Amino acid sequence: MTDNDTLRRFLFEHLGIRGELVRLSASWQALHQDHHYPDTVLSELGQAIAASILLSATIKYDGSLILQMEGSGPLTMLVAQATSQRTFRGLAHWNDTVEPGDLHAIHGEGRLVITLQPSGAGDRYQGIVPLTGADLAGALGAYFQQSEQLDTGLWLAANASQATGLLLQKLPDRQSDDADAWNRIAQLAATLTDSEMLQLSGEAIIHRLFHEEDVRLFEAEPVSFRCGCSRERVAQAIRGLGRSEAESILAEQGTISADCEFCNRHYAFDPVDVEALFVASPVSSPSSGNH
Repeated sequence: MTDNDTLRRFLFEHLGIRGELVRLSASWQALHQDHHYPDTVLSELGQAIAASILLSATIKYDGSLILQMEGSGPLTMLVAQATSQRTFRGLAHWNDTVEPGDLHAIHGEGRLVITLQPSGAGDRYQGIVPLTGADLAGALGAYFQQSEQLDTGLWLAANASQATGLLLQKLPDRQSDDADAWNRIAQLAATLTDSEMLQLSGEAIIHRLFHEEDVRLFEAEPVSFRCGCSRERVAQAIRGLGRSEAESILAEQGTISADCEFCNRHYAFDPVDVEALFVASPVSSPSSGNH
């Protein structure tokens, strides 16, 4: 049975350490197939998607986790979003040629932003740190050490076919008699190569690294790409413009169009479509809400 497009949780019995492993294949390819990202951008985005899924799975909440990197380098912006329903989406913007390199070479001077957005009522949390380190995995590990005081290690790899991530985290409320447990487990994980991450199954990776440890492996959870855009949401945004503004756009352009950056879907509303929107739900002034 394949474990592609799944998240696997596991626990080191008696050590107070948990792990997660995500492997994306068809779902990852569906995200980027219409975008034609350069290889380096593709790798960075795939790693960010894998990381966002891993991080979102460490939190008990209903909503989404958004990982964003903004910088002055050739890769100017990258966004990865994962939800508590195990869906994800993401995109990247770049200028010129993006050569392989460390975070500074690819992103330039910038920042790493992690946002927790509840789906209903609740406070939004946002953490912002400078974008430093050799790679995203190292930057996120430093973020957790600095902001959460949690020993956390991530290993990430991605190409056009596969995006894979491994997370290890020391549980704050669990003590172990094995004082060297964290260092030993982290050092074992550090022997994993990118090619092994991209080619081996999740169970094979866990066995390869931790076969001498007492590991409890939980059932795999399916993970899927889902954009979240829809014609209904675009219609809601058009209603929010108000009838007069919508008619002004129609007079100038003939249609009101919108393109989704995440999935490249194109939505178009002609004068008959727009008229139907306001007949069904009259709105005469712009709305102050977000769309």
